[in-house]
Amino acid sequence: MTKVPLFNVEISSENGMVRIAVSGELDLATAPQLEAALQQQSEVAARIVLDLTRVSFIDSTGLRVLLQAHDAAQAHGRGLAILPSEIVTRVIRLTGLDQRLLDDTDDPSRMPSGPSS
Repeated sequence: MTKVPLFNVEISSENGMVRIAVSGELDLATAPQLEAALQQQSEVAARIVLDLTRVSFIDSTGLRVLLQAHDAAQAHGRGLAILPSEIVTRVIRLTGLDQRLLDDTDDPSRMPSGPSS
């Protein structure tokens, strides 16, 4: 039997956009992995799609990482789209962060293209 990892981060890029796909539980133990991936990719990418559609759990530590990534993207004029799973959407809405984190994030093509060169 193949053991399925509890948490995984996959990074891919295409046409100047980086996709960070996360699966599993985003919590105190795993959030630093996502935080490191976001920091690394934000240094090289003008647009990031954070695909959380396979995240099965998120706690306040995971929300903190999302908020920090959102704020950093706005501060540096970069695009960040968050594609949440149903569970992530529910937690974001329950905490009242939906207006901040889910605004225009369901369609990565509507993201800002980042700073002009």
